[in-house]
Amino acid sequence: MFAIRQHEFGPAENLLFEEVPDPEPGPGQVRITVAAAGVHLVDTTIRRGGFGPVDFPMTPGREVAGVVTALGDDVSPDWLGRRVVAHLGQANGGYAELAVASVPSLHALPDDVSFEAAVAMIGTGRTVVAVLDAAKLTGDDVVLVTSAAGGMGALFVQEARNVGARVIGLASPGKLGHVLAGGADAAIDYTRPGWADGLEDTTVVLDGVGGEAGAQALKTLGPGGRHVIYGWASGTMTPISTEALFANSLTATVALGPGLLRRGLRVLEEESLAGLAGGRFVPLVNPPFALRDAAEAHVALESRAAVGKVVLKP
Repeated sequence: MFAIRQHEFGPAENLLFEEVPDPEPGPGQVRITVAAAGVHLVDTTIRRGGFGPVDFPMTPGREVAGVVTALGDDVSPDWLGRRVVAHLGQANGGYAELAVASVPSLHALPDDVSFEAAVAMIGTGRTVVAVLDAAKLTGDDVVLVTSAAGGMGALFVQEARNVGARVIGLASPGKLGHVLAGGADAAIDYTRPGWADGLEDTTVVLDGVGGEAGAQALKTLGPGGRHVIYGWASGTMTPISTEALFANSLTATVALGPGLLRRGLRVLEEESLAGLAGGRFVPLVNPPFALRDAAEAHVALESRAAVGKVVLKP
């Protein structure tokens, strides 16, 4: 098979398209012929060496969807030929034509759910569900969504509209149309100086950017507002002081880490995929990259040129 291989930490150019032996499923595992592989911001951090030791050479990628085409020992034959999506956890191996996954990680897919949509929801979607649990949006809210044209941000915009809230999306200039098309009441260019001037009395900020954009978003909250943090794509966390919280009776919540695990990852995945199948969530997916172009996909994600979830297709 062909797969993306990385032999050392470094830039996107280190992701090489190589021919490697087919993986064989072990006991309790299946082999998936991959139809779509998700690209996550965490993948880029791992590539650069930001998440602990890695055994090289390695194949990145932790989100795959496709068809089960081989079974390991002690696996029910019912899985053979089924359409599935799986999160591979810390195993990686998703940027490939074939991937091995444990049976407990598998979710069967209905025929009317595309592989691209499924792989957009297995990892990103479960985090979205956890963040929404923390945010507790209602129809009375005015919600400010950072990175509203990203894979997660687009889903937050949808859910805010689903519950009847007013939603304002932040994005770079070329993505504002996507934010409005996704259902936002307003779209704001957060790269414009003073973008937050006059914007006040928001009730919820969903902050995945951090840094200066997150700090400005915090200032838009009215009394009793909630600032929910789920990332810091800018590279730095939003600076939040207790004085700022006290001044306007604000609350700040971190929806990652132990908060993400509170309900269990499997439960979050099931809710995410049920929302996909039922129409609650319609993921925004960037036009897929070919597997051999994984380096370009990483560059697009890191430079924020991509719109929605970034996906590879073998």
